[in-house]
Amino acid sequence: MLHRGGKLEVRSTVQVRDAADLSLAYTPGVARVCTAIAENPELVNTYTWKPSVVAVVTDGSAVLGLGDIGPQAALPVMEGKSLLFKEFAGVESVPIALDCRDVDAIVETVERLAPSFGGINLEDISAPRCFAIEAALRERLDIPVFHDDQHGTAIVTVAALRNAAKVAGKKLGDLRVVISGAGASGVAVTKMLLAAGVGDVAVADSRGLVHAGRTDLTPVKTELAGITNKADITGPIANAIDGADVFIGLSAGQVPEEVVATMAEGAIIFAMANPDPEIHPDVAHRHAAVVATGRSDFPNQINNVLAFPGVFRGALDVRVSDITEGMKLAAAEALADLVGDKLAADYIIPGPFDERVATAVASAVAAQARAEGIARA
Repeated sequence: MLHRGGKLEVRSTVQVRDAADLSLAYTPGVARVCTAIAENPELVNTYTWKPSVVAVVTDGSAVLGLGDIGPQAALPVMEGKSLLFKEFAGVESVPIALDCRDVDAIVETVERLAPSFGGINLEDISAPRCFAIEAALRERLDIPVFHDDQHGTAIVTVAALRNAAKVAGKKLGDLRVVISGAGASGVAVTKMLLAAGVGDVAVADSRGLVHAGRTDLTPVKTELAGITNKADITGPIANAIDGADVFIGLSAGQVPEEVVATMAEGAIIFAMANPDPEIHPDVAHRHAAVVATGRSDFPNQINNVLAFPGVFRGALDVRVSDITEGMKLAAAEALADLVGDKLAADYIIPGPFDERVATAVASAVAAQARAEGIARA
């Protein structure tokens, strides 16, 4: 029953009680606002909702664990995303499901919609198209564009790993990480881990480990091969898991327990496939010092809701044109710091209902934007 009739509605911020109110809210009074904006476009940020509203855009091609279900079937998820924006950070948003798959068509459509919005949250768009769409929109628009499947996942993963390493008595720079999955989240997590100072990352797709010697790599995976897998490990993912400090699961591929048992002492396992983790927590706990999943029924849930509401709140508050790598790292550090003295193997990341989260992330993002000199408000 929760979803019947949808999960969103539009509410007015002013009352229209009589003819005088009507003449101010609409015609003829609104004309003065329109002409003022026409003369000075910056006033759109004062007299409309534009600077405080986000478009949540999908084509329905890679929804949650459901896959390619199309735009209409994806709409309930987009409504849910908008609900979380509002509930967790007071960010207004509008779900938009596009009935097209062509990269150029999606980019053009979003570009034409952009004047109504202060930010664009791309959602559930399949790889590798998601990379091209985000890159093109970031180049063309002067408002932040953020693909949450990539960057939200990366922010929360990096935050959790910072604290997990402390629990395990290891330094980020010494960690050898193995990532299962070279899709949108796998690529973004890899890049952010390296930016955060992790020692080395090996990434595996459905055909095995990504390395420079493979001839079947996409351009995105070719780039990954150039920045990862310093040891040039080849073959199946098990070859890299042997002796690894960290396993991060961002695919549906299952890892046998005998392979898990080959990890280094004090291992860290983030098995984030949902609902069926790549390594079941019961198995993971037999071989790891710290375990996290994407599920809410186990401790240490890696949940994007810890990132995207606060990231956009901070970005909108200072009206940046882009969300930089520095802002993402600042968000991850703020998340990690919230754990404080309560840090433990079963508490490496705050819970989604911790009321401090969105405010801390937003403040960190805004402060970093100011430090980088890109804040416009």
